[in-house]
Amino acid sequence: MSSSDSTLSAASTARLTVFLCFLATFCEGIDLQAAGLAAAGIRGQYHPDPQLLSYFFSASTFGLFIGALVGGRLADWLGRKHVLVAAVAVFGVFSLLTTLAGSIDTLTLARFLTGLGLGGALPNVLSIGSENAPANRRSANVTMIYAGMPLGGAFASVISLLTSAAQWRLIFIAGGVVPLLVAPAIVRWLPESLAFSRLKVLTSQSTTARGGLFAFIEQGRLGRTLLLWVSFFLALLTLYLLLNWLPTLLAASGLAKSAVAIGMIGFNLGGGLAALYIGLQLETQLRHWGVLTVFVGLPLLLLWLASGPQGVAVILGVVFGLGAAVVAAQAILYAFAPLCYPTRARGTGVGFAVAIGRIGSIVGPLLGGILVGSGRSTSQVLSGMLPIVIVGSLCAIVLAWRRPPLQSD
Repeated sequence: MSSSDSTLSAASTARLTVFLCFLATFCEGIDLQAAGLAAAGIRGQYHPDPQLLSYFFSASTFGLFIGALVGGRLADWLGRKHVLVAAVAVFGVFSLLTTLAGSIDTLTLARFLTGLGLGGALPNVLSIGSENAPANRRSANVTMIYAGMPLGGAFASVISLLTSAAQWRLIFIAGGVVPLLVAPAIVRWLPESLAFSRLKVLTSQSTTARGGLFAFIEQGRLGRTLLLWVSFFLALLTLYLLLNWLPTLLAASGLAKSAVAIGMIGFNLGGGLAALYIGLQLETQLRHWGVLTVFVGLPLLLLWLASGPQGVAVILGVVFGLGAAVVAAQAILYAFAPLCYPTRARGTGVGFAVAIGRIGSIVGPLLGGILVGSGRSTSQVLSGMLPIVIVGSLCAIVLAWRRPPLQSD
């Protein structure tokens, strides 16, 4: 094969990888948004108190935590593609089964089982996306893949807008059917990670597994790992508190159901567009300015929304900007995570980072339930998040300045 043919083949592999992994994160986005969007209908049918509702919100994220740990580790043994296919199928099946739940308790259990699949998928799409990308496109490709998540959330928000609260099960039906349609396409067309395939030829499975956990601290990686974990924890705490409670908080501020749904569509569209844009910035000399813009703008936008801006259009505009900042922050962290670890431990390393973030995503909805249940206003809940956002932003900025090249050992 000539060098030009080889280059064309690598580019085609990268494009196909991005497209199919984008579809996988699009499916995740539907499921991750489903609980918050269905909350009004669930409250109307089962009448849970804020604490029970927060358990429902956190159940899938607790499953995500376990799924990310297990899925990332299995990926370093079995390969990224096999684990990804299984994870997508699992969260599709259990999302459909959510519609059969007859109580808030069984709903919570179904969300936990859905989360196991969701957690197993994300470390693998990030690893495959980074490992199959050209050297000058790794961050851009990962953020393009991640952009599928908020766009999937926007799709779920459209379903919510077009249906009544009593039809909340339709959101979970979409969250089940779409991944079960995507999974066969991944089986048929997604290439396995090129880096993992090369490593498998050179290294025995036992050596690969044994070296994985030690890669967190080898060659000066401990400080970078800790920064990554703290950034993920606080960023996902913020994101999931907003995803699950922002519809409720906006409604409590007097917005109509249609305006709340439009706001959440804007939150997700802003996030998707910002993820695409920041991915391009991360491959240029302006990447540090892009990172600063996101992590300085995030607390400022949250403060603006907490101040109670007047007018529906202004509120929706701030929500759009907040979604852009929050999701762009996530995209940056997801782009950096695969760069922090060698191929032999990348699935494990990214899986642990995602899992630490999932602890934050469990804490976020629970914290929201405590704040709302204690009678705090929308403004007080949002302003109470500011210290968390500021600390997380500072850690992410330091991490960005220490971004390493992708390692292949």
